[in-house]
Amino acid sequence: MSAGAASFDYRGLTLLPQRAVWQAAARTLWIADLHLGKAASFRALGQPVPRGTTQENLARLGALIEAHQVRRLVVLGDFLHAKTGRSPELFAALHEWRAARRDLECVVVRGNHDARAGDAPDDCGFRSVDEPFAQDGVEGWHHLEKQQEDAGPLLLSGHIHPVARLSGPGRDRMRLPCFCLRGREVVAPAFGEFTGGYPVDPREWVQLVVTTGASLFAISR
Repeated sequence: MSAGAASFDYRGLTLLPQRAVWQAAARTLWIADLHLGKAASFRALGQPVPRGTTQENLARLGALIEAHQVRRLVVLGDFLHAKTGRSPELFAALHEWRAARRDLECVVVRGNHDARAGDAPDDCGFRSVDEPFAQDGVEGWHHLEKQQEDAGPLLLSGHIHPVARLSGPGRDRMRLPCFCLRGREVVAPAFGEFTGGYPVDPREWVQLVVTTGASLFAISR
């Protein structure tokens, strides 16, 4: 594993430790899998889960947008988690967040959870589109179901919430979110809190880039 870095460049994109991808040439920030309203959905089923995850997600996202002076935000699917998470409080928070960033373009590429949860109300200011969303040499998808040929535009996706399993001396074990890189494919980790993770097989990718939240570490197969 390489030394930690504050960012990682890949084919004209910059991977950020905050679980986001920055496309500087287009001033576009790409994230995947917010799953807003997931905690509320679990509480509706009687599960004891924490409150405040929506505000935490939006605060982290707002800080990234301000730090990079983002003009366009693209969410690669699963913006909302479920119909049971659709609440006046959630949409009021989204409306307030957007009102503070009126010049920001916000695009949601519909994912499988969005298909069930439905789009956010229009007055929340997020435009929902079907995959792929193409711009400036990049295609944004929620889920790419099979390995792609190496010719064509760069492909960004999410869906699988990838995490890498790491081990150290003394039988230490940990799992960290990671970016998965293979040719023109980039799979981003879930941006949202309380989303879980799927351990990926590093042999299926050319490189994994693990994030601690503050630094990135590249792992080659």
